[in-house]
Parts: sequence; C-alpha cells; structure tokens
Amino acid sequence: MIRTALASAILIALAAVALAKAAPQAPDGTAIFSRDCATCHDGAAGSRAPSPEILKRRSPEAILSALTAGGMRPQGGRLSGAERRAVAEYLSGRALGSDITGARIGRCTSSPPLGDPTSSPAWNGWSPSTANTRFQPAQQAGLTAEQVPKLSLKWAFGFPDATSAWSQPTVVSGRVFVGSQNGTVYSLDAKSGCIHWTFSAKSGVRTALSVGRREGADGYAVYFGDTGANVYALDAATGQELWTRRLDDHLYARITGSPTLYQDRLYVPVSSMEETAASQQGYECCTFRGSLNALDVKTGATVWRTFMLPEAQAAGRNAAGVALWGPSGVGIWSAPTIDARRGLVYAGTGNTYSAPAQPTADAIVAFELKSGAIKWIRQLTAGDVFGCRAGSANCGEKAGPDFDLGTPPMLVTLPGGRDVIVAAQKSGNAFAIDPDKEGAPLWQYHAGEGSIWGGIQWGAAVDGDRAYFPVSDIRTPRPGGLHAVTLATGERAWYVPPPPLKCAAGTGCSAALISAPTLIPGVLFSGSNDGALRAHSTKDGSVIWEFDTNRDFETLNGVKAGGGAIQGPGPTIVGGMLYLNSGYGDHLGRPGNVLLAFEVQ
Repeated sequence: MIRTALASAILIALAAVALAKAAPQAPDGTAIFSRDCATCHDGAAGSRAPSPEILKRRSPEAILSALTAGGMRPQGGRLSGAERRAVAEYLSGRALGSDITGARIGRCTSSPPLGDPTSSPAWNGWSPSTANTRFQPAQQAGLTAEQVPKLSLKWAFGFPDATSAWSQPTVVSGRVFVGSQNGTVYSLDAKSGCIHWTFSAKSGVRTALSVGRREGADGYAVYFGDTGANVYALDAATGQELWTRRLDDHLYARITGSPTLYQDRLYVPVSSMEETAASQQGYECCTFRGSLNALDVKTGATVWRTFMLPEAQAAGRNAAGVALWGPSGVGIWSAPTIDARRGLVYAGTGNTYSAPAQPTADAIVAFELKSGAIKWIRQLTAGDVFGCRAGSANCGEKAGPDFDLGTPPMLVTLPGGRDVIVAAQKSGNAFAIDPDKEGAPLWQYHAGEGSIWGGIQWGAAVDGDRAYFPVSDIRTPRPGGLHAVTLATGERAWYVPPPPLKCAAGTGCSAALISAPTLIPGVLFSGSNDGALRAHSTKDGSVIWEFDTNRDFETLNGVKAGGGAIQGPGPTIVGGMLYLNSGYGDHLGRPGNVLLAFEVQ
C-alpha cells in the first residue's frame, strides 16, 4: 500500500514537471528590457531617453501605451503583446489595471453650456493670436504689472503616469483645455480646476489645443495632435470625438508643433524622431519627410499637404551592408503662423536627416494659405545634415550642427506700420526678416552659443517695441540668460544673467531657459530649467516676482504631483489668472507632472 502511494506520488510529480516544461513561460520583463531597451535607456549623461528610475514613476498603462501607440511603437512592434505587458509591469513595478485619467475625484458637479470663445477673455492655442508673438493684451490678460507681485497659487492639478507636463494650456469660455503625456485630454473649470470631461487619445498629447465653432453644426470643437501623428476634433462641451485622422504613416512621425486654427482650416505641422533612430546600428536611414497640412475642420479631410523635400531614394549601403536612403528629415516642430494680409502661412523647419542637404531645412518657409504652394524660402543654416551616422554614404564626413527652428515664426508690426518676421534658432541666433521681400534679412542678433540642445529652443516673444530671447545653452559652462532686443534695429536693449538656482544641485539642475516666455504689458514671464517661473520688468529685465515649483503639491484630483524643469510651453495668462505646467523628464530636464493655477490675492 505504501509502495503504491509512493509510486503514485512519483508519477504525479513527473507529470507536473512535464506539464511545466510544456507550458509557455511568462515573459521576463527584466530580461526583455535588458536585451531590447537598456542600450538607450541606460541613464547615461547626454542620453535623450529617460532612465529606468524616471520610467518607474509612470504607470504600466502609460508605458504600454508608449510601446503600442506612442513614440516607442517601432520598438514595441518587435515585441509580442505578452512581452510588452511584461516590460510595462517590470519598469513600473505595478500590475496593469490602475486608472490612468486621474479623474476619480475632482469632478465638476455641473457643466454649463460652453459659451462663445470670442465673447470672453481667451488664450486659444500656442499663442493668444495666430501671429504667434506670445503677447497677451491687457484686456485679455486681466493682470497688470502692478498686480503681478501679488500672484499666489490657487489650485494644482496632477497628470497621472507622466514625467513631463508638456501641453500649452488653452483657456476659452471659462475652461482650461490641456493634454498630457499619457494621452489623456482634460476640460477643466478655469477658476476651480474641477474636471468637466476627459478624453483618451491614442498617444501622448504635447500640442496646445485650439477651439473654434463647429462648421455646419451648433457648438464648438477642440482640435489637437498627438505623438502618433494623429489629429483629433472633439466636441468642446462634452469631449465626444467628432473625427480622427492619421496624417503620416511613417513609424517615427509625430505632431509636436501645435496646430493653428484659422477660419475653416486647421494647419498641422508634422515632425519625427527618426534622427534618433538613425544612430542605432542596423537602421536604414532615413525616409521621413516633414510636411505642413491643411485640414478641413468639419471632416478632417486633407485640403492640401506640402512636403518639405522629395521622396527618399536609395543611397547605397554602409560598411555593414545596411541600405541607406536620402534625402530625409526637415520636420516642422512648432506652430504655423498666419499672415492673413498676404494670404500666407509661415513655418520654421528642422535639419535634414540624410543627404543631400535641402534648401528647405533650418528655414522659414512661406506657403500660400489656399493651395499650400511654397511662395518663398529663407534658409538660416545651410548644409545641416544631422542624425545620420558620420561617414555613411548618405551623410558625409562630419554631421551637421542640428540647428532646427523650434520657435514659431513671429509676425509683428513695427510702430511705423512695417511688418517683420522674427525667428529664433538653436544656433543661438535670432533674426528679423522682411515678408515683403521673400524673407530678406533685416538684422541678426547673437544670443547664445548654440548646440543640439539650443541655443534658443522652444520659444521667444515680441511686443510692439522689443523681442525677448531666452537662452538654453544647456550643455555649455554658462547656460541661461535673457535678452531684450530693439525690434527696429536688432540692438540689445538689456540682458539679464542667470539668477541663483532654485533646484538642488545634480542632473538636470541648470539655469537654462528652454521654455517659451509669455508677455503682458510691462512684464515678461520666463520659466527656467531650475524649476522657477520669474516675472521680469520689460523696462530693464529686473525680477518683480518668482515662484519655485520644486516641491510636491496637494492636487484637487488627488494625483501625486510635483514640479520640476520648465521646458516647452510657457505660462498661459487670461482673465486675471496664470496657468503653468511644470516638469520635463528628458532633454536634460527634471521630471514633474503638475499644472498650477495662480491669481491675485
């Protein structure tokens, strides 16, 4: 009897071992990350990819979204569904299933009808106007220079699953419309911050949102793009999707520049991350083509599309036998600018990824509003082929300087009535050009040393008399500094050196001014990589108010949130309130995930 029981036990054990060997093993997230991801995400100094320590702050849902529909979808496409889930759970340390909207609490008790966006103070899109000057007039701002020192924090809102707060808040009809890194779009009450609705995009939403009347229907629509190169139209009152369009099928295409809404068309720039992929061994560089697109706001149909360069052609093979392609690149990273008087739309472009170098790269390009035909090109840096592997057949012996124009062209009228376009570049140079003479140069101002990190990175601002240029120079011994330049002559009006740092010493703590500044009469607001927002007098640059975002905040939606580096968008000022995103977890910044709202106390 004992022998029979023992024999049965042995047979059961052997069967269990056999079944275990036959059953598929759950993927090992640690091993997959080490094999496929660690080379880029190793946390090394200068790496553009966030380190594992930063990625651990995100939810498994957010990481999974990045691998399936976001900026990492080319890499995620090489993994099975089970492998993607394993990587997401390994990096976050959490199982899938948590709420990614951050909207379980903080909901509004009522949502009154959305009023006419033109009947109340507004900041609609990247800039208060389609001229992209980032100047908010006094009546719209509801905030004077004398009141600025009395600004205090009113509420804070946390973005879940985010290490960067990177979407310019739009404020119209008493509501804040803002996107987030994990793809959630929010409609918030402008005064209280409560949540009217949320919408989940297919990928992260970095652009500003624009609001306009719905063509052929009652009500208003919200328009924006995501990092998967998708464009959306939502009902502004409810968040219901009206239409979605994929603008570019290239694996690395994305929309980072905010779409510009003008009349019945939405002008959408397309950029990409292919120049980052080009550094990978075995990658066939490069095939992306930057473009500007005009969409019908009612249907999302493409009215016209203008590519910045011809389609890539085979360009031989490198020493490893990998096929090479060119020309490529010339993405548009920033918001297009409307010139209604001349019937033109202007865009600033980026570098070429692979040779031959293109005349449209690192340039201000003027397109006809109706047809998209290129009217003229003013190139500011020639021969900039960056992103390819040096020495390859489609690159050359030396890579270019990567001097994109990440700042939108700014159209401004001088006191005498003459129009000029002001542009700023990662080279550290700023320019004024003549729109009536095909962009003929008027003046050039040298503000910073320039590098692949800028120079002048994401924005500048102009009023009627001066242009204001914040300097990044983040990889130099002397980052930061703020310049005011006389518009008529290009001569320096004043300069403010970097102030003492607010952040704790360490990686990402610097005085670099990377984000776009914001102007109201008499005051320039500039956010810093050190986590501080400072208000400068436009008379002499002196600081009249500052706020340090380097801390955790109690948020009205209960999401754990803190400030960090301020990069990308600057503050939105409207109706007596100021709204600011803080936190940027890559490009030598420091992570954060908070939207802050201030008013005069």
